[in-house]
Amino acid sequence: MGTKQYTGSPEDADLMRADSLAREIFADVANKWAFLIIEFLGQRTLRFSELRNEVEGISHKMLTQNLRMLERNGLVERKVHPTVPPRVEYTLTEAGRALRATVDGMCGWTHAYLGHIEESRRRFDA
Repeated sequence: MGTKQYTGSPEDADLMRADSLAREIFADVANKWAFLIIEFLGQRTLRFSELRNEVEGISHKMLTQNLRMLERNGLVERKVHPTVPPRVEYTLTEAGRALRATVDGMCGWTHAYLGHIEESRRRFDA
């Protein structure tokens, strides 16, 4: 399935439709790696190696894939400086900074309900 192009129709923005562009975008950005990348880039511009050090547990391949996806969706800007070796920096775009507010909300929710979730898991797994 190819990428759906936005036509401005209400169907493209309808998360209830399996073929909507909104659902495709949501599927792209609603993953743990994208959330963490957005969170760290929201603090400052980072080089690839700096970002990899910040996002504990992410592989080189997953970081590359997620940065490309975020850049494709207009959430991250990649800047290549003409040096030897090339210096590449990543920063959030305006849309990325707006999404970071949602990511921050999710992080806050996680901190607020972590104990509740842990207790529920213990009861469920018992």
